[in-house]
Amino acid sequence: MPKGFTLWFTGLSGSGKSTLAERVRDILLERGMRVEMLDGDEVRKNLSKGLGYSKEDRDTNIRRIGWVCHLLTRNELVAIAAAISPYREIRDENRELIGRFVEVYCKCDLNTLKDRDPKGLYEKALNGEIPNFTGVSDPYEPPDQAEVVVDTACESVEDSVRKIIGTLEQLSYIPAGDGRGYSEEEEETIKQRLRDLGYI
Repeated sequence: MPKGFTLWFTGLSGSGKSTLAERVRDILLERGMRVEMLDGDEVRKNLSKGLGYSKEDRDTNIRRIGWVCHLLTRNELVAIAAAISPYREIRDENRELIGRFVEVYCKCDLNTLKDRDPKGLYEKALNGEIPNFTGVSDPYEPPDQAEVVVDTACESVEDSVRKIIGTLEQLSYIPAGDGRGYSEEEEETIKQRLRDLGYI
């Protein structure tokens, strides 16, 4: 049986974390893996109800998600977390706690995020109507060493998913599917990133 691991999606609001996490979850379930998904918004309603948006509260929220992922990973499940998780230090803290940890950075420029924002939250934040809004009036620290970087402003969902699945296959965290599903060029890009990070 494959060992457990945590797949951690980080990125600004609207960058595609939940969409990609759900697609990857479905593929892993199809391959017979046991998967649990923790979505940042859902966690705030349940596990972290009552927390605000100060740095301390944000850190507490991400530590709680990390602890649950740690328990799931330790019990040989795949934990998928999709949360903004703005601070690098706390993400790295979770990486150290969990061990088998793959970070996916959902990169997306501010103009694209504004364009795809149905509630107009970015516009309100830019106009000063929403305080402590990550990426506008509150910091977001991109990962330095993410195993996967997807640029959701210019990549299709399918391209990003292939990159994530390909990385998990190269790391031997998941069984290979029937047929690679990605091109030789994509495979070489994935391998080069993992070489750069010292995995292979």
